[in-house]
Amino acid sequence: MSSFYQKKARIRIITLGSFFMIWLVGLTIRLIQLQVFEHPRLKTETLEQNQNRNTIHPKRGTIYDCTGNILARSLPIQSVFFSPFKGEPSHLQLEKIKKLKKTLGLSQNELQNIYKRIEKNSSFIWIKRKIDPEEEKKVKRLSLSGVYFLEENKRFYPHGKLAAHLLGRVNIDDVGASGIEYKYNSVLEGKKGEHLILRDAKKREYRFEILKEPEAGKDLILTIDETVQYYAEKELERVMHKTEANWGTVIISQPATGEILAMANYPTCDLNNPPLMPLSLDRNRAIHYNFEPGSTFKIVTASAALEARKVNLTDSFDCSKGFIRIAGKTIRDHELFGVLSFPEVIIHSSNVGTIQFGQSIGEEIFFETIKAFGFGEKTGIDLPAEEKGIFRPLDNWTKISAASLSIGYEISVTAIQLLQAINAIANKGFIISPRVVKKILSSPDEAMEKPYRRRRIISERTALVLTSILQKAIQRGTGITARVEGYNVAGKTGTAQKFDPSIGGYSSTVHISSFAGFVPADNPALSMVVVIDEAKGPYSGGEVAAPLFREIASLVLRYLRIPKQEKHLNTIIAKRHMRQVER
Repeated sequence: MSSFYQKKARIRIITLGSFFMIWLVGLTIRLIQLQVFEHPRLKTETLEQNQNRNTIHPKRGTIYDCTGNILARSLPIQSVFFSPFKGEPSHLQLEKIKKLKKTLGLSQNELQNIYKRIEKNSSFIWIKRKIDPEEEKKVKRLSLSGVYFLEENKRFYPHGKLAAHLLGRVNIDDVGASGIEYKYNSVLEGKKGEHLILRDAKKREYRFEILKEPEAGKDLILTIDETVQYYAEKELERVMHKTEANWGTVIISQPATGEILAMANYPTCDLNNPPLMPLSLDRNRAIHYNFEPGSTFKIVTASAALEARKVNLTDSFDCSKGFIRIAGKTIRDHELFGVLSFPEVIIHSSNVGTIQFGQSIGEEIFFETIKAFGFGEKTGIDLPAEEKGIFRPLDNWTKISAASLSIGYEISVTAIQLLQAINAIANKGFIISPRVVKKILSSPDEAMEKPYRRRRIISERTALVLTSILQKAIQRGTGITARVEGYNVAGKTGTAQKFDPSIGGYSSTVHISSFAGFVPADNPALSMVVVIDEAKGPYSGGEVAAPLFREIASLVLRYLRIPKQEKHLNTIIAKRHMRQVER
């Protein structure tokens, strides 16, 4: 009997041992499966459930004007995100989102994106980024579980719309999207960091762990002067309202260095509240818009004729008919003249006279002079998306091309190209690429200053002759409305008919008006280009653009403390110029 029970006990032990061994083998296999074969997948899932890796956007560099005033800076601000609790019903989650919608003013599109993330069981959902302090207070008062704050940086522009097109904008991630912000993004943005957002098993408690510290961006010092920029924008806006023009631009520079003191555009907008469709902000008309310059281009034609020794100051041109026919086309003057000397042709802006001496230059020389002035090529200004204008190769010229180009047609230019051209006259024949960034600050005690290059394109004699003629154009010619009391001004007006595709020709009712000049003429402290598109009522360069030059120049010269010139000194300077010209 005892052997029976012993045998039965042995069977039980063996059976239990077998089950235990099978369980142990199964457990071992499962552990191997989990720890070895499925470890990467399970680790990823665990990390996704309990932590998020987020980029830390560094503090963006500050942008200063040339006097140290802040034009753009980054400030700390809160962003709101939502992380649902484990097992929390979706209807409770949606109730929280509805409350946030009312408080934060979420759009329908934003709501749809949030709902999609909730449906996907996302553990980290942005609700609204970079909210203002009042919104932050309202969200905190709601005391919603699963709703958290994360500190970021937001770009702030202290002067709102000042220099909006030049400065540009950034996107929600503080990445430059236009203007200086885009062109110098790699300098301003710094190096991104990374942090972990950790939570407990029930996804309730949050803590932040820095994995990589961000590195702040470098600061920029621009050539722009905040005060000069303000004067340019204020006066441009006044003229735009008065003339009901489509758009306008003003660029002011120091000719000797090519440094831009102001670049104003109208219409404009507040950088702190950019439009939903920011294309108008991204297009800087001072460097983006191509237009036929009309008579302001005559400074290039005159330079080519003088440089090639095709004209003398005493040469005369018969303009008494008031028109000239070239290759079957009739080109007219804006008023009837008689016989004009070479200087008088420029002073009174005669198309007939300019075409006569323009034809004597020779197409190849004329073409090379236009290219030397930088037309048909980008100026190289340190701003994004600069247009190079439209200037056809010599092989594509027609029988009327030389005549048309002489008076500023059959070529499209930008305002910045016109400025570069007038600066070459102001600099006695040297051309200098314009620029808007003066220094990059790599540390508080160290700065990398951007050098400038110049090259001669016309002789000093030619530049001096033109300067003298352009002064007379202001004293008694088409630019008389650009005169600035107490200063010698050199400049040229322009009025161009706009091409109308609907009629296949030039319109007699819509024009683009311009003025390019510098002051004081003998030792230029500033140069300026003004362009006004489709002014209503009076529209010529002398009626619209030249007076705007006068008003801005008067303010800026006073601000820069450029001393006025006595009348007898002006006479001495003019005589000295003529003696230099005669030599």
